[in-house]
Amino acid sequence: METENKNPNKQTLTYVAAMLATILWASAFPATRYALQYYSPVSLMVMRFVIASITLGIIGILMKSKPPKLKDLPLFLGSGLSGVFLYSYLFNTGSVSVPAGVSSFIIASSPVFTLILARIYLKEIIKPVCWIGVLLSLCGLAVVTLTQATEFSFDAGVMLVVCAAICSGIYSTIMRVLTKTYTALEATTYTIIMGTLGTLLFLPVAIREIPDSNMTVNLVVIFMGIFPAAFAYFSWSYALAKARKTANVTVFSYLIPFVSALIAYIWLSETLTVYVMIGGFIIITGMMLTNIFGRE
Repeated sequence: METENKNPNKQTLTYVAAMLATILWASAFPATRYALQYYSPVSLMVMRFVIASITLGIIGILMKSKPPKLKDLPLFLGSGLSGVFLYSYLFNTGSVSVPAGVSSFIIASSPVFTLILARIYLKEIIKPVCWIGVLLSLCGLAVVTLTQATEFSFDAGVMLVVCAAICSGIYSTIMRVLTKTYTALEATTYTIIMGTLGTLLFLPVAIREIPDSNMTVNLVVIFMGIFPAAFAYFSWSYALAKARKTANVTVFSYLIPFVSALIAYIWLSETLTVYVMIGGFIIITGMMLTNIFGRE
């Protein structure tokens, strides 16, 4: 149901909230690249999500979130494994060699895999025109992926990021089921906590690496755990709740890879080739086509 909120001041605040969430989520890509200069992929994973779990846990207590049901624990295990543990391991490891702008465009294709999985496992009916959007996005993904190949080699890191996008699609499919019973906050909190439990296997590695880091990178890791994980979610939820139309907010999500590329350019001096930008535009065009026509 769309919110009929006609107060112009509140609508301005809605767009500010949506843009804030977009910037915070986009910042996670270059922040990961920066932090990986000091921490290994597994150390960054465990530290970020321990902080995120504590933050969301506190928020959940304050919001009086209901506890998960025993019968739903396998679903939370699946969403935590796919959306936190495997996603972060694959994404962080791939990001060691893949520029932030490139990885953000690849991850932007994850709704394609969500759509395919929803059709197969949830039996959702998809309008035929949506498959055109899927095909477009997959073509764009192929273009972006192939830009990381040279005449003599292919960067395996880019395939790890593609696998991370697939894991994100699996996570989103499971979340479709969980959010029928739980609020988005509850489902997100329990998913992150469940996934974080798996990352604790690497806690000793993180503890060993902390003394060799510095205050700046540790502040970046804390930022990643609190803001993109928790505050961005709340900002996005507020925007969705207050917007006249959901589409007025979701359009901001298409800006994430472009904002990420801009931040990476300013912060890390990373640049993107013309072919990456073309592939990225194709991915986003496919996503927009799919979301505009939606599901039956």
